[in-house]
Amino acid sequence: MAILSPSILSCDYMNMQRDFAACKDAGCKWLHVDIMDGHFVPNLSFGYSLVQAMRPTTDLVLDVHLMIDTPIRYVENFCKAGADYLTIHVEADTPENIKKTLEKIRELGVKPGIVVKPKTPAQALAPYLSMVDMVLVMTVEPGFGGQKFMADMMPKVKQLRAMLDEVNPQCHLEVDGGVGLDNCELCKENGADVIVAGSAYFKASDSAAFVKKIEA
Repeated sequence: MAILSPSILSCDYMNMQRDFAACKDAGCKWLHVDIMDGHFVPNLSFGYSLVQAMRPTTDLVLDVHLMIDTPIRYVENFCKAGADYLTIHVEADTPENIKKTLEKIRELGVKPGIVVKPKTPAQALAPYLSMVDMVLVMTVEPGFGGQKFMADMMPKVKQLRAMLDEVNPQCHLEVDGGVGLDNCELCKENGADVIVAGSAYFKASDSAAFVKKIEA
Protein backbone atom coordinates (compact mmCIF):
# COMPACT_ATOMS: atom_id res chain seq x y z
CA MET A 1 0.00 0.00 0.00
CA ALA A 2 1.33 3.42 -0.99
CA ILE A 3 0.98 6.92 0.46
CA LEU A 4 0.08 9.93 -1.68
CA SER A 5 1.95 13.14 -0.85
CA PRO A 6 0.35 15.98 -2.88
CA SER A 7 2.85 18.66 -3.85
CA ILE A 8 1.63 22.06 -2.75
CA LEU A 9 3.73 23.57 -5.54
CA SER A 10 0.61 22.96 -7.65
CA CYS A 11 -2.03 24.23 -5.22
CA ASP A 12 -3.81 27.60 -5.34
CA TYR A 13 -1.44 29.91 -3.47
CA MET A 14 -4.23 32.37 -2.70
CA ASN A 15 -6.28 29.60 -1.08
CA MET A 16 -3.68 27.30 0.42
CA GLN A 17 -5.45 26.58 3.69
CA ARG A 18 -8.59 25.67 1.76
CA ASP A 19 -6.58 23.32 -0.45
CA PHE A 20 -4.88 21.68 2.55
CA ALA A 21 -8.28 21.02 4.11
CA ALA A 22 -9.55 19.66 0.78
CA CYS A 23 -6.57 17.29 0.63
CA LYS A 24 -7.49 15.89 4.02
CA ASP A 25 -11.16 15.60 3.04
CA ALA A 26 -10.10 13.62 -0.05
CA GLY A 27 -8.25 11.14 2.16
CA CYS A 28 -4.68 12.45 1.96
CA LYS A 29 -2.42 11.87 4.95
CA TRP A 30 0.67 13.79 3.76
CA LEU A 31 1.56 17.09 2.07
CA HIS A 32 4.76 17.55 0.06
CA VAL A 33 6.48 20.94 0.43
CA ASP A 34 9.17 21.84 -2.12
CA ILE A 35 11.76 24.38 -1.00
CA MET A 36 13.95 25.87 -3.76
CA ASP A 37 16.76 28.38 -3.36
CA GLY A 38 17.26 29.60 -6.93
CA HIS A 39 20.83 28.29 -6.82
CA PHE A 40 20.81 24.53 -6.32
CA VAL A 41 17.85 24.56 -8.72
CA PRO A 42 16.97 27.38 -11.13
CA ASN A 43 13.80 28.42 -9.36
CA LEU A 44 12.65 29.95 -6.08
CA SER A 45 9.84 28.71 -3.88
CA PHE A 46 8.82 28.70 -0.24
CA GLY A 47 10.86 29.08 2.94
CA TYR A 48 10.62 27.79 6.48
CA SER A 49 8.13 30.55 7.35
CA LEU A 50 5.54 28.78 5.16
CA VAL A 51 6.09 25.49 7.00
CA GLN A 52 5.72 27.38 10.28
CA ALA A 53 2.44 28.90 9.03
CA MET A 54 1.16 25.53 7.80
CA ARG A 55 1.82 23.59 10.98
CA PRO A 56 -1.04 25.02 13.10
CA THR A 57 -3.51 24.72 10.22
CA THR A 58 -3.16 21.02 9.40
CA ASP A 59 -2.40 17.74 11.12
CA LEU A 60 -1.27 16.12 7.86
CA VAL A 61 2.32 14.86 7.70
CA LEU A 62 4.55 17.63 6.31
CA ASP A 63 7.00 16.04 3.88
CA VAL A 64 9.52 18.86 3.29
CA HIS A 65 11.96 18.53 0.38
CA LEU A 66 14.94 20.90 0.49
CA MET A 67 16.32 21.72 -2.97
CA ILE A 68 18.96 24.02 -1.52
CA ASP A 69 22.73 24.24 -1.34
CA THR A 70 24.49 23.48 1.96
CA PRO A 71 21.26 22.51 3.74
CA ILE A 72 22.94 22.24 7.14
CA ARG A 73 22.54 26.03 7.35
CA TYR A 74 18.75 25.81 7.45
CA VAL A 75 17.63 22.42 8.73
CA GLU A 76 17.19 23.63 12.30
CA ASN A 77 14.76 26.31 11.09
CA PHE A 78 12.72 23.78 9.12
CA CYS A 79 12.69 21.26 11.95
CA LYS A 80 11.52 23.84 14.45
CA ALA A 81 8.94 25.14 11.95
CA GLY A 82 7.15 21.79 12.04
CA ALA A 83 8.45 19.47 9.33
CA ASP A 84 7.75 15.77 9.97
CA TYR A 85 10.11 14.51 7.27
CA LEU A 86 13.00 16.65 6.01
CA THR A 87 14.82 15.45 2.91
CA ILE A 88 18.09 16.84 1.57
CA HIS A 89 19.91 16.27 -1.71
CA VAL A 90 22.98 14.07 -1.78
CA GLU A 91 24.40 16.48 -4.37
CA ALA A 92 23.96 19.56 -2.16
CA ASP A 93 27.09 19.30 0.01
CA THR A 94 30.18 17.24 0.82
CA PRO A 95 29.70 13.66 2.04
CA GLU A 96 30.89 14.66 5.51
CA ASN A 97 28.39 17.52 5.72
CA ILE A 98 25.55 15.40 4.35
CA LYS A 99 26.08 12.95 7.23
CA LYS A 100 26.23 15.79 9.75
CA THR A 101 23.04 17.27 8.33
CA LEU A 102 21.12 14.00 8.52
CA GLU A 103 22.33 13.50 12.10
CA LYS A 104 21.27 17.02 13.03
CA ILE A 105 17.77 16.52 11.58
CA ARG A 106 17.29 13.38 13.69
CA GLU A 107 18.69 15.06 16.81
CA LEU A 108 16.01 17.73 16.36
CA GLY A 109 13.26 15.09 16.42
CA VAL A 110 12.47 15.06 12.70
CA LYS A 111 12.73 12.12 10.30
CA PRO A 112 15.64 12.64 7.87
CA GLY A 113 15.62 11.71 4.23
CA ILE A 114 18.05 11.75 1.29
CA VAL A 115 17.22 12.73 -2.30
CA VAL A 116 18.89 11.82 -5.60
CA LYS A 117 18.65 13.70 -8.90
CA PRO A 118 18.16 11.81 -12.19
CA LYS A 119 21.80 11.90 -13.27
CA THR A 120 23.17 10.74 -9.90
CA PRO A 121 23.57 6.95 -9.52
CA ALA A 122 21.85 5.01 -6.74
CA GLN A 123 25.21 3.98 -5.33
CA ALA A 124 25.85 7.59 -4.26
CA LEU A 125 23.24 7.07 -1.53
CA ALA A 126 24.80 3.91 -0.10
CA PRO A 127 26.62 5.63 2.80
CA TYR A 128 23.39 7.20 4.05
CA LEU A 129 20.76 4.48 3.67
CA SER A 130 20.99 3.26 7.25
CA MET A 131 20.65 6.84 8.55
CA VAL A 132 17.38 7.87 6.94
CA ASP A 133 13.63 7.29 7.18
CA MET A 134 13.00 8.13 3.54
CA VAL A 135 14.80 8.01 0.20
CA LEU A 136 13.44 10.20 -2.59
CA VAL A 137 14.16 9.49 -6.26
CA MET A 138 13.51 12.42 -8.57
CA THR A 139 11.70 11.32 -11.71
CA VAL A 140 12.19 14.76 -13.31
CA GLU A 141 15.00 17.30 -13.11
CA PRO A 142 14.21 19.16 -9.88
CA GLY A 143 13.19 22.79 -9.94
CA PHE A 144 9.87 23.07 -11.77
CA GLY A 145 6.44 21.45 -11.60
CA GLY A 146 4.57 19.98 -14.54
CA GLN A 147 7.49 18.13 -16.15
CA LYS A 148 7.23 14.80 -17.98
CA PHE A 149 7.82 11.64 -15.95
CA MET A 150 11.18 9.94 -16.62
CA ALA A 151 10.38 6.23 -16.83
CA ASP A 152 14.07 5.44 -17.17
CA MET A 153 14.42 6.20 -13.43
CA MET A 154 12.56 3.00 -12.55
CA PRO A 155 15.68 0.78 -12.52
CA LYS A 156 17.18 3.18 -9.98
CA VAL A 157 14.04 2.95 -7.84
CA LYS A 158 14.18 -0.84 -7.99
CA GLN A 159 17.90 -0.85 -7.15
CA LEU A 160 17.40 1.43 -4.16
CA ARG A 161 14.53 -0.70 -2.87
CA ALA A 162 16.83 -3.73 -2.97
CA MET A 163 19.63 -1.80 -1.24
CA LEU A 164 17.23 -0.57 1.46
CA ASP A 165 15.83 -4.04 2.03
CA GLU A 166 19.33 -5.13 3.04
CA VAL A 167 20.14 -2.33 5.50
CA ASN A 168 16.95 -0.41 6.36
CA PRO A 169 13.81 -2.24 5.21
CA GLN A 170 11.39 0.06 7.07
CA CYS A 171 12.62 3.11 5.14
CA HIS A 172 10.13 4.78 2.80
CA LEU A 173 11.02 5.04 -0.89
CA GLU A 174 9.44 8.09 -2.52
CA VAL A 175 9.20 9.20 -6.16
CA ASP A 176 8.60 12.78 -7.27
CA GLY A 177 8.10 14.24 -10.71
CA GLY A 178 5.44 13.83 -13.36
CA VAL A 179 3.64 11.06 -11.48
CA GLY A 180 -0.07 10.49 -12.09
CA LEU A 181 -2.60 7.74 -12.51
CA ASP A 182 -0.99 6.58 -15.76
CA ASN A 183 2.35 5.69 -14.20
CA CYS A 184 1.82 5.29 -10.44
CA GLU A 185 1.52 1.51 -10.73
CA LEU A 186 4.89 1.37 -12.48
CA CYS A 187 6.43 3.28 -9.57
CA LYS A 188 4.87 0.97 -7.00
CA GLU A 189 5.87 -2.15 -8.92
CA ASN A 190 9.48 -1.00 -8.70
CA GLY A 191 9.34 -0.47 -4.94
CA ALA A 192 8.09 3.06 -4.31
CA ASP A 193 5.68 3.38 -1.40
CA VAL A 194 5.32 7.19 -1.27
CA ILE A 195 4.06 8.95 -4.39
CA VAL A 196 4.36 12.70 -4.87
CA ALA A 197 1.81 14.14 -7.30
CA GLY A 198 1.34 17.83 -7.98
CA SER A 199 -0.37 18.86 -11.19
CA ALA A 200 -2.04 15.48 -11.65
CA TYR A 201 -3.62 15.57 -8.21
CA PHE A 202 -4.73 19.20 -8.09
CA LYS A 203 -6.18 19.02 -11.63
CA ALA A 204 -8.02 15.74 -10.99
CA SER A 205 -11.79 15.91 -11.43
CA ASP A 206 -12.28 13.54 -8.48
CA SER A 207 -9.53 14.01 -5.91
CA ALA A 208 -10.85 11.32 -3.55
CA ALA A 209 -10.81 8.76 -6.37
CA PHE A 210 -7.28 9.88 -7.24
CA VAL A 211 -6.12 9.23 -3.67
CA LYS A 212 -7.75 5.78 -3.61
CA LYS A 213 -6.12 4.81 -6.90
CA ILE A 214 -2.64 5.91 -5.80
CA GLU A 215 -2.94 4.33 -2.34
CA ALA A 216 -4.51 1.04 -3.46
